[in-house]
Amino acid sequence: MPTYSITTYGCQMNKNDSERIAGLLDSLGFSTTEDESVADLIVINTCSVRQSAENRVFGSQEKYLEYKKTKPEMIVAVTGCMPGRDKASNFKKQLPATDLYFPTPEMVNLPRWISELRPELVNSDSLEADYLKIHPLRAPSVQAYVTIQTGCNKFCTYCVVPYARGLERNRPVKDILDEVRELVAHGVIEITLLGQTVNSFKASDPQTFSNTNPYKDHFAALLWEINQIEGLRRLHWTAAHPNSMTDEVIDALGLEKQVNYLHLPVQSGSNEVLRRMNRKYTREQYLDVIRKIKARRPEIALGSDIIVGFPGETREQFNETISLYKEVGYDISYNAQYSPRSGTLGVKLFADDVAKEEKRDRWDDLQTLMEQTSLAKNQAIVGLTVEILVDRLDHGFAYGCTREMKLARFRATEETPIGSLVGAIVKEGKSWVLECELAS
Repeated sequence: MPTYSITTYGCQMNKNDSERIAGLLDSLGFSTTEDESVADLIVINTCSVRQSAENRVFGSQEKYLEYKKTKPEMIVAVTGCMPGRDKASNFKKQLPATDLYFPTPEMVNLPRWISELRPELVNSDSLEADYLKIHPLRAPSVQAYVTIQTGCNKFCTYCVVPYARGLERNRPVKDILDEVRELVAHGVIEITLLGQTVNSFKASDPQTFSNTNPYKDHFAALLWEINQIEGLRRLHWTAAHPNSMTDEVIDALGLEKQVNYLHLPVQSGSNEVLRRMNRKYTREQYLDVIRKIKARRPEIALGSDIIVGFPGETREQFNETISLYKEVGYDISYNAQYSPRSGTLGVKLFADDVAKEEKRDRWDDLQTLMEQTSLAKNQAIVGLTVEILVDRLDHGFAYGCTREMKLARFRATEETPIGSLVGAIVKEGKSWVLECELAS
């Protein structure tokens, strides 16, 4: 039986793409191996959001060249966002160990390509036209990612996604609901919907929505449909765009199975920086959306993505981001120092004129604020009971996330299996973990 190994960099969508690749290879008779040095096929699923992510791929080539000295017939494939945006194959020239190099949607061609390189490994050349219809091969779990959308139409000036993944494409509602129902039938109780701007979802088959569905907005309607699936306990989605937070999507935050958390990237608190980023909203408009969200669900936990050191950002403009952070009161943010990405509008329009040291200082300031805010929020819920979905056991502790997507742990017992939903009392709030005790 031929073997494969997959290495995945980047976001949850890349992880779900890797599950589809695994599903495709499994259908071809391959089995996975933990020792990549002996694999017949190595797949590297890449990320292009930051230069550091691409550098890891370049740096791994020496290792694969070494593997090929003892296993010369090994096939090394590079897919994901790097090939997706590398239209001129400039990156490919820096990958000497790589045999196959293709953007994500072209994974459907893997059976044919493998059979051309090593006919003895594949006895089928049947191809699926749409990679999103490939059945993902997931590890047993009570949690699962479901991609509902790929690509993006927003063209933020710092972002490679429209170039790496193409324009926005949405899956049919029927396919999404069928996948969710199948997952729930196999024991999944928490689903995370994935999309580049997930709440801009537009159904190609709106006739699939129930006649009793109260929403006209397609994404809100999809959330309502998934909420009707018996056996599902939690529904999460990421990442949202502020401009697509319609009144109906905000109303859907109150649906029963919706987790008590929303990730809503802002990127900057300065109107001038937002304009250069081509985010298409102002600070004031973003804060108005936040006010509506808190009015619908006052105790909701909020997360964000923030870039510091964007071209032309002054210290005063960065301070506007700090003030917005305090005004919103985020529970967490994923902070990044601006990294120029070749091919984006940002590189073409703006010089990367904020010094590396200044970027680091601003990142440090924002990170410190985040940690202080997170600590204060976690300390404020000491004594309260939270619901934890247990996803791992380690050295006598059970770990999992609350409905606010906060990491929590408690002393495990024999009656605490992975996948259980338990109530626990918060005894101590730390910056990144809630120390809990099982409720009686």
